[in-house]
Amino acid sequence: MQGDMISTADAAPAFALSIVVPVYNGATSVPTLVEALAKLDVPGGHEIVLVNDCSPDNSLDVCRDLCRQNSVALTVVNLARNFGEHNAVMAGLSQARGEYIINMDDDLQNPPEEVVRLWRYAKDHAYDVVYTYYADKQHAAWRNLGSRFTNWCADNLLDKPKGLYLSSFRCMSAFVARNILEHTGPFPYVDGLIMQVTQNIGRLQVQHLARAEGRSNYTIRRLVRLFMSMFLNFSVMPLRIGTLVGFVMAGLGLLVFLVILIEALGGRTPQGYASVMAAILLLAGVQLIMLGLVGEYLGRLFLTVNRKPQFIVRDVQRNEKALPTETRS
Repeated sequence: MQGDMISTADAAPAFALSIVVPVYNGATSVPTLVEALAKLDVPGGHEIVLVNDCSPDNSLDVCRDLCRQNSVALTVVNLARNFGEHNAVMAGLSQARGEYIINMDDDLQNPPEEVVRLWRYAKDHAYDVVYTYYADKQHAAWRNLGSRFTNWCADNLLDKPKGLYLSSFRCMSAFVARNILEHTGPFPYVDGLIMQVTQNIGRLQVQHLARAEGRSNYTIRRLVRLFMSMFLNFSVMPLRIGTLVGFVMAGLGLLVFLVILIEALGGRTPQGYASVMAAILLLAGVQLIMLGLVGEYLGRLFLTVNRKPQFIVRDVQRNEKALPTETRS
């Protein structure tokens, strides 16, 4: 099953809240998280959707055991290969059946008790989406610096309220989820898709805990790939910046040419092999950067036109015994 073949969000909500959790190397943390989420008191009922993003550890077996043993409604979505966090979130949204949907990580850095507060805040204020932010973020310094840079870029590239922190711990309505699932491209960036759907967005400060064990699954390579999805998928501004840089470099080249011409007419032969080579290398570097940028756009367009799947679901397991009576098949 491919990303554009699954959309259960069109059905009437069966629960007040769905909690979507992408799972990758989460075998030790997911049981604690699910145990805490199962105890939450959500009027109207809630469900948990665990998306195994082809985790190399035994996360899938752990998730399936939790599905069999839990009394809370729990769905395990098993992806055929590793697609990345945002693709896994899209797969989870496609299976969520709640009126509101909260997305959170599996590393326990977001306290489960904040889930109900986040849901109530979104519901009581009639927000389409509520992002969380932290007074003290418990990540490594380089991760925090990268997050600030990414958010600064998003301020300028996405139609995003200035200063809004794009956290992965967010709550959205089924209306928003249904509309962003219309996107079937292979490089989804959930926050960018949200900004295309609504500007009715709130923010709520929550607690952020230090990672209990292990280390982040986000390597520099994964962060760069995520940044490129944000940087290229929702704006042509990078191309416009490239055009502006081209004009600036052409202007500087013309200015240097005039200086050299004046010196030559004055009888002074310009000396400066090093300066000429520096100029050539600078211009060549700018040209290669622009070619790479255009190539990245064309490559993404090529893969999208050729229908590279956003995600592929190998199988879905539900503990139907936990569903409300009226929603059982």
